Amino acid sequence: MDILSELDALGVNTKEAIERLNNNSAFYIRMLGKFTAELENHPVMPYLESGDKESAVAHAHTLKGLTGNLSVTPLYKAYTEIVALLRADELEKARQLMADTLPIQSEIVACISKYNN
Repeated sequence: MDILSELDALGVNTKEAIERLNNNSAFYIRMLGKFTAELENHPVMPYLESGDKESAVAHAHTLKGLTGNLSVTPLYKAYTEIVALLRADELEKARQLMADTLPIQSEIVACISKYNN
């Protein structure tokens, strides 16, 4: 198995993303490496736990865009919903969804890291 196959198995639509990047799979794989760093630079859970809704929305919205552009579908769907929940003042529901999303996010990051190290 390779990185693209493993990511596909985790629900990432690698074919769609690579098409978006002019069929440049090497560039996509490099972008995935940068993506993991962005996940670390834009954590959402600490802001959800502290009740800082504004920062949580900002970070979740950034990650929504990144995951959408890279077709990391499970995370894109989660961050889209988290942003909507936060904008609807549903902080506890957003916190729970983020907690449910973190294991999936960790699996995707571990897969990317396995091939980018």
